[in-house]
Amino acid sequence: MQDREAFYAKLKSQLEDTTTFPAKYLYKFIVPTDGNQVQEVQDLFDNGGAVIDTKKSKTGKYVSVSIHITVKSSDEVISYYKKAEAIKGIISL
Repeated sequence: MQDREAFYAKLKSQLEDTTTFPAKYLYKFIVPTDGNQVQEVQDLFDNGGAVIDTKKSKTGKYVSVSIHITVKSSDEVISYYKKAEAIKGIISL
């Protein structure tokens, strides 16, 4: 868990150095198709006015989900990542 916190601390620092908020941010995730994970990701970002694109892998076992959303702060960027971590099998890119 300490690695995750270090990752988020570094991400927050990088975002604050390179981004003027509010800003458009692109999230990319890979999720398995064996459940309703794609819907879970869409539900997570639904309230924020996000534009969501999905693309199935060649084998159909995974779906790539790209989310374009306007965020107000580095903390908001990180909070979406932390919420997404709870989705079974999700990989953040």
